[in-house]
Amino acid sequence: MRFCANVSILFKEVPFLERFGRAAEAGFGAVEFWWHPEEDPGGVERAVKNAGLRVVLFNFDAGALPAGDRGLVSDPAREGRFRANVPVALDLARSLGCPRLNVLAGHEIPGMDRAEQLSLARENVRFAADRAREAGVGVLVEAVNTIENGPYLLYTTPQAVEFVRSVERENVGIQHDLYHMQRMEGDLVATLRTHIGLIRHVQVADSPGRGEPGTGEVRYPYVLGVLEELGYEGYVGLEYNPTTGTTGESFGWLPRELRGGEVSVGDLRL
Repeated sequence: MRFCANVSILFKEVPFLERFGRAAEAGFGAVEFWWHPEEDPGGVERAVKNAGLRVVLFNFDAGALPAGDRGLVSDPAREGRFRANVPVALDLARSLGCPRLNVLAGHEIPGMDRAEQLSLARENVRFAADRAREAGVGVLVEAVNTIENGPYLLYTTPQAVEFVRSVERENVGIQHDLYHMQRMEGDLVATLRTHIGLIRHVQVADSPGRGEPGTGEVRYPYVLGVLEELGYEGYVGLEYNPTTGTTGESFGWLPRELRGGEVSVGDLRL
């Protein structure tokens, strides 16, 4: 099992572009991040390469996340922005050697039929997937909890699985966030066993506070042990809000010597 740091939510002590260096200093060899529309992709590329990191995942443009946006692909007024971002994001993925990009499905729009929204989202994900395939890149779709994120379209694993299958593209899979799914449906281990074949990337935080593993109700030694047992070969993204004074202090459960390579669940301090 390998871990990567999400530098959009971790290392907030410093500006975004400085977080790549902080992740490397903390011992990580790989990172993931959200799309930051305020940042020039060239600046992101330089920051990553200067830090000597591997990028294993980042999001397509999902709008202004701090303002409450959660995706563009299901909104007819904003799909143009998403489609314009696709070649930009794929160029960055090529330059970084990033194998996967994540799509956020967006919120339900009052007065618009849900099936119509999902159909629009499906076509936009197909658009992205077809262009991503030419670049050798996979596209992921994520279910997100509605407790903190508003009326998000895909909020359970079965919904995300049904949607991904309906896209009918081999390079489209699931980004499975254990925090979001604990909040919405629980039953984490049974879900992993059922859907591991479609899960291409996993993210973690503890529930209900979205802190680091070990600060909430999820039995992460057991859950990650099952993930290991199932032969998951991808990264586990650390997408949590540290409960400690600094991000670095929140890594006590993941010894420094384990942050840059393969990890056995039994070596974690959980």
